[in-house]
Amino acid sequence: MGDADPTEDAAEQAGGFDSRLERLEKIVAALEEGGLDLEDSIERYKEGVELLKGCREILGRFQRQVEELTRDADAGLAAYAGDPDVKRGERAGVNEGDR
Repeated sequence: MGDADPTEDAAEQAGGFDSRLERLEKIVAALEEGGLDLEDSIERYKEGVELLKGCREILGRFQRQVEELTRDADAGLAAYAGDPDVKRGERAGVNEGDR
């Protein structure tokens, strides 16, 4: 019952990333426009820094997930010892382009 669904977690992170990025873009536009007073500019800048940190954390989690999935996929595609499809002299699990 306490197990979180990984797809729901990923969807939540994606929504969190998208909404953070959208807010960050609005802050950047407001700062570039230049119509804010100094205090408001500093507050928006601080908020932008926090949003950026959050975006980087989410992207880091996604990157680790992609790397893990890639490793799993690569492991599943490696030729096994004695694979008749591997040419003589080639090592199992090594592609022509990897040499």
